[in-house]
Amino acid sequence: MPGGELEVSRSLVIPAAELSERFSRSSGPGGQGVNTADSRVELSFDVARSPSIPEHLRARILDRLANRLVDGVLTIAASEFRAQLANREAARERLAALLRQAAAPPPPRRRPTKPSRGARERRLESKKRRSATKQTRRRPDLS
Repeated sequence: MPGGELEVSRSLVIPAAELSERFSRSSGPGGQGVNTADSRVELSFDVARSPSIPEHLRARILDRLANRLVDGVLTIAASEFRAQLANREAARERLAALLRQAAAPPPPRRRPTKPSRGARERRLESKKRRSATKQTRRRPDLS
Protein backbone atom coordinates (compact mmCIF):
# COMPACT_ATOMS: atom_id res chain seq x y z
CA MET A 1 0.00 0.00 0.00
CA PRO A 2 1.53 3.35 -0.99
CA GLY A 3 2.04 5.76 1.85
CA GLY A 4 3.64 3.34 4.35
CA GLU A 5 7.31 2.71 4.95
CA LEU A 6 9.43 1.44 2.07
CA GLU A 7 11.29 -1.82 2.68
CA VAL A 8 14.43 -1.83 0.53
CA SER A 9 16.03 -4.82 2.23
CA ARG A 10 15.82 -6.53 5.62
CA SER A 11 18.39 -4.13 7.04
CA LEU A 12 17.23 -0.97 5.22
CA VAL A 13 13.71 0.38 5.73
CA ILE A 14 12.81 3.94 4.78
CA PRO A 15 10.03 5.59 6.81
CA ALA A 16 7.19 7.25 4.87
CA ALA A 17 8.09 10.62 6.42
CA GLU A 18 11.37 10.68 4.45
CA LEU A 19 9.64 10.20 1.08
CA SER A 20 7.94 13.07 -0.69
CA GLU A 21 5.50 12.67 -3.55
CA ARG A 22 4.44 15.22 -6.15
CA PHE A 23 1.58 14.67 -8.54
CA SER A 24 1.13 16.21 -11.97
CA ARG A 25 -0.69 15.66 -15.20
CA SER A 26 0.63 12.79 -17.23
CA SER A 27 1.46 13.34 -20.91
CA GLY A 28 0.18 11.24 -23.76
CA PRO A 29 -3.25 10.14 -24.94
CA GLY A 30 -6.19 9.86 -22.59
CA GLY A 31 -9.13 11.81 -23.94
CA GLN A 32 -11.03 14.18 -21.66
CA GLY A 33 -9.72 12.53 -18.50
CA VAL A 34 -6.12 13.51 -19.26
CA ASN A 35 -6.94 17.16 -18.47
CA THR A 36 -8.26 16.47 -14.97
CA ALA A 37 -6.36 13.54 -13.46
CA ASP A 38 -2.98 14.16 -11.80
CA SER A 39 -1.77 10.60 -12.31
CA ARG A 40 1.97 11.20 -12.84
CA VAL A 41 4.00 10.67 -9.65
CA GLU A 42 7.41 12.06 -8.73
CA LEU A 43 8.83 10.29 -5.69
CA SER A 44 11.79 12.02 -4.03
CA PHE A 45 14.14 10.71 -1.38
CA ASP A 46 17.01 12.65 0.20
CA VAL A 47 19.79 10.06 0.22
CA ALA A 48 22.49 12.41 1.51
CA ARG A 49 20.60 13.54 4.64
CA SER A 50 18.49 10.49 5.46
CA PRO A 51 18.94 9.26 9.05
CA SER A 52 17.63 5.79 8.14
CA ILE A 53 20.61 4.91 5.91
CA PRO A 54 23.69 3.63 7.80
CA GLU A 55 26.88 5.62 7.11
CA HIS A 56 28.76 2.74 5.43
CA LEU A 57 25.84 2.28 2.98
CA ARG A 58 25.31 6.01 2.43
CA ALA A 59 28.79 6.47 0.95
CA ARG A 60 28.31 3.50 -1.38
CA ILE A 61 24.84 4.61 -2.49
CA LEU A 62 25.92 8.23 -3.06
CA ASP A 63 28.89 7.05 -5.11
CA ARG A 64 26.88 4.63 -7.27
CA LEU A 65 23.94 6.97 -7.84
CA ALA A 66 26.00 10.15 -8.27
CA ASN A 67 24.79 10.77 -11.84
CA ARG A 68 21.11 10.47 -10.78
CA LEU A 69 21.23 12.71 -7.71
CA VAL A 70 20.48 16.42 -7.57
CA ASP A 71 21.87 17.91 -4.34
CA GLY A 72 21.77 14.45 -2.76
CA VAL A 73 18.10 13.90 -3.65
CA LEU A 74 17.00 10.95 -5.78
CA THR A 75 13.79 11.50 -7.80
CA ILE A 76 11.81 8.78 -9.58
CA ALA A 77 8.99 9.65 -11.99
CA ALA A 78 6.25 7.18 -12.88
CA SER A 79 3.55 7.84 -15.45
CA GLU A 80 3.10 4.50 -17.20
CA PHE A 81 -0.31 3.78 -15.68
CA ARG A 82 -3.53 5.76 -15.93
CA ALA A 83 -4.28 5.37 -12.21
CA GLN A 84 -2.38 7.48 -9.69
CA LEU A 85 -2.29 4.66 -7.16
CA ALA A 86 -0.63 2.30 -9.66
CA ASN A 87 1.96 4.98 -10.53
CA ARG A 88 2.67 5.57 -6.82
CA GLU A 89 3.27 1.85 -6.35
CA ALA A 90 5.47 1.66 -9.48
CA ALA A 91 7.59 4.63 -8.32
CA ARG A 92 8.07 3.08 -4.86
CA GLU A 93 9.08 -0.27 -6.38
CA ARG A 94 11.58 1.41 -8.72
CA LEU A 95 13.05 3.46 -5.87
CA ALA A 96 13.44 0.33 -3.72
CA ALA A 97 15.04 -1.60 -6.59
CA LEU A 98 17.46 1.27 -7.35
CA LEU A 99 18.50 1.61 -3.69
CA ARG A 100 18.80 -2.18 -3.32
CA GLN A 101 21.10 -2.33 -6.35
CA ALA A 102 23.18 0.66 -5.18
CA ALA A 103 23.54 -0.70 -1.64
CA ALA A 104 24.61 -4.19 -2.77
CA PRO A 105 28.13 -5.13 -1.72
CA PRO A 106 30.75 -4.95 -4.45
CA PRO A 107 31.53 -8.23 -6.22
CA PRO A 108 34.60 -10.12 -5.03
CA ARG A 109 37.85 -9.06 -6.68
CA ARG A 110 38.93 -11.16 -9.63
CA ARG A 111 41.97 -13.28 -8.96
CA PRO A 112 44.25 -12.92 -12.00
CA THR A 113 44.94 -16.25 -13.71
CA LYS A 114 46.89 -17.33 -16.77
CA PRO A 115 45.32 -19.35 -19.58
CA SER A 116 45.98 -23.08 -19.29
CA ARG A 117 48.30 -24.88 -21.68
CA GLY A 118 45.33 -26.59 -23.35
CA ALA A 119 43.53 -23.26 -23.83
CA ARG A 120 46.64 -21.74 -25.44
CA GLU A 121 47.00 -24.74 -27.77
CA ARG A 122 43.29 -24.60 -28.75
CA ARG A 123 43.60 -20.89 -29.48
CA LEU A 124 46.65 -21.35 -31.69
CA GLU A 125 45.03 -24.32 -33.47
CA SER A 126 41.91 -22.28 -34.27
CA LYS A 127 44.12 -19.45 -35.57
CA LYS A 128 45.91 -21.92 -37.85
CA ARG A 129 42.58 -23.27 -39.15
CA ARG A 130 41.33 -19.76 -39.82
CA SER A 131 44.57 -18.87 -41.58
CA ALA A 132 44.34 -21.98 -43.77
CA THR A 133 40.74 -21.15 -44.70
CA LYS A 134 41.73 -17.65 -45.76
CA GLN A 135 44.76 -18.98 -47.60
CA THR A 136 42.53 -21.08 -49.86
CA ARG A 137 40.48 -17.98 -50.78
CA ARG A 138 43.47 -16.07 -52.18
CA ARG A 139 44.33 -15.90 -55.85
CA PRO A 140 46.96 -18.39 -56.83
CA ASP A 141 50.44 -16.94 -57.08
CA LEU A 142 51.47 -17.48 -60.74
CA SER A 143 55.06 -16.22 -60.57
